[in-house]
Amino acid sequence: MQSSLVTLIDALLPQTQCRQCLYADCRGYAEALASGEADIDRCPPGGTPTAAALAELLGRPTKTVDPTYGVTKDPQVAWVDEGRCIGCALCLPACPVDAIVGAKKFVHTVITAQCTGCELCLPPCPVDCIELRPLVEGDTSAGLALRRTRADDWRERHERHRNRLAQAAASERAAFDAARRTVRPATSE
Repeated sequence: MQSSLVTLIDALLPQTQCRQCLYADCRGYAEALASGEADIDRCPPGGTPTAAALAELLGRPTKTVDPTYGVTKDPQVAWVDEGRCIGCALCLPACPVDAIVGAKKFVHTVITAQCTGCELCLPPCPVDCIELRPLVEGDTSAGLALRRTRADDWRERHERHRNRLAQAAASERAAFDAARRTVRPATSE
């Protein structure tokens, strides 16, 4: 698999990192497309324009988005009802671009300009205080254009999010290993 082809495919994807394609992120879907493992019809956020661009790039027949993977929606962003937020912080790690800010036991909010509208913050919220709102009221074409201009930023933010989580996991593992080494096995008498 050529990394340059993966990069070209990834550049066509909307970078919402929504996982509707059943891959962990847009880059994973791009890799699957480049290797022939996935078809061009798995990206609801990109819709028909993205499927057509992928078909052209890959020399495949044009397809519409397979509804099995979701429906194409107008661009949207998450919004937290701060009066109902209990500060559980379960939405924070769920956001693939760290667009939700807050801390445990504090109210959270969404930085609208950074939100991809992926919907991944909805399931972990125990009080359903997060809802999705249109990115640009009443103007789908303006919303799609705005989403396209943000794709590179979302890709970079997702990489930083993944790296931060990996570093945190490595630190936790190192602390666990260190603690385990200090525990001495019980001696039998």
